[in-house]
Amino acid sequence: MATEDGSGPTPGHWQDCSDVYDFLDRIRLRPGMWLPGGSLPHLQSLLTGYRAALGVHGVEEDFAFWPEDDFNRWLQERRGIAGPVGWAVEIERGTPEGSTPVEEFFRLLDAYRSESAQEPARVAPSNRLPGIEYMENTFVTLFRRRQLLTDAELRLEERGFRVVHLAAGEWARERDMHRAFAAALRFPDYYGNNLDALNDCLGDVACYGSYDDAPEGAGLVLSVTDYDRFAAACPQAAQSVLDIVADQARRAAVLRRRFFCLVHSNDPDIRFEPVGAMPVLWNRDERADAERR
Repeated sequence: MATEDGSGPTPGHWQDCSDVYDFLDRIRLRPGMWLPGGSLPHLQSLLTGYRAALGVHGVEEDFAFWPEDDFNRWLQERRGIAGPVGWAVEIERGTPEGSTPVEEFFRLLDAYRSESAQEPARVAPSNRLPGIEYMENTFVTLFRRRQLLTDAELRLEERGFRVVHLAAGEWARERDMHRAFAAALRFPDYYGNNLDALNDCLGDVACYGSYDDAPEGAGLVLSVTDYDRFAAACPQAAQSVLDIVADQARRAAVLRRRFFCLVHSNDPDIRFEPVGAMPVLWNRDERADAERR
């Protein structure tokens, strides 16, 4: 909040924000405009949208407000609690008399930032939460160079992930894709070999499959090579498959399970529509067009 000497944040357009904390300071100044009814779940939704925008535009920025991330863990440690409840609900139900949830959030935010500034450098999110680098902005990540894909697979396997390999270059028809998925993921004999059946069976594997007894933080990864060939042969099915994968990955994440897809393409210019309401992005090492040449 602005101080008498003008050292605090001042009103401005949200598009001029330099980072998420600058964005939160704009909300702090005018909470009634940003948060109807003073709702912290509404604030959490705004921050989720902010993080999604970073991913869409390829902006790298520290972000501490995911349910499993730093701010929530700090809050749980501070209050001596544990469980799946997120920071918004926890702050609302623990707001003391004489205060409001919004005031309590910003009081806690200031304390969190003050304590974080005094701590040693934090461990990178990709090391703290295995595989999170392939789930932050999208559940489907593209690769042009096979070696980068192989390196990613090895890192994930070392962290306990189960990596399932699929060769899309062999799929001349949609039926070939269904057979490959059914064999690789051991779908039941009654699998219908259509996209609705793929959605149902993949959801069972992603959300309730046996890989949940793997080491903590591990999960299931689909690694698909030569996907551009399948996309050329069956463009609508290729888009639909990725959409199904992303949708089931989001469902799995709600159940605190990790599931995502690495997709290799020989075509450096291949593009897909957003899947599961999230973009299909190139991996960090090949994000720029020139890096895939």
